[in-house]
Amino acid sequence: MVVIKKNPERFLKELRKHYDLVMRIPSSEYLKKPDFVVVDPKTGKKVKVSFVTLEDGQFAGIVYDDSS
Repeated sequence: MVVIKKNPERFLKELRKHYDLVMRIPSSEYLKKPDFVVVDPKTGKKVKVSFVTLEDGQFAGIVYDDSS
């Protein structure tokens, strides 16, 4: 897991510019071991983010949820 120190809202906005499918799914199995966590250095707010791929390796989308 990678920790990125940046404003989570700004980070998610940038993801939406580059990826078609960015969804907030709090109960997603993919978020049990997120690919990275975005932490706002000023407020401490955290957002877990994971890339979702299909069994054949094709990219399906991004899921995220607040963790604080």
